[in-house]
Amino acid sequence: MIMRILGEGQYEITEGHLDHLNELDSSLQTAADTGDEAVFASALSALLDAVRSLGTQLPDDRITPSDLVLPDEATSLAQVRELLSDEGLIPG
Repeated sequence: MIMRILGEGQYEITEGHLDHLNELDSSLQTAADTGDEAVFASALSALLDAVRSLGTQLPDDRITPSDLVLPDEATSLAQVRELLSDEGLIPG
């Protein structure tokens, strides 16, 4: 799966890491639902850090469609709420 972090680049994520990323996504969803800005910022940072550390960054000159686009760390709670579905940011 190819995930893009807005303003940063694309990462190739193997299927084996999706369960862990979905757990982090669930924490982000809970933080967004409760409206706790501090917990939200921490959960978003944890999710993006995990994508960076578990994924393989694709070269900038490689043009590949993204399966999923994640907001950057500067994205507000209100903006992320608009992006969330029943399954969070990461389906599954």
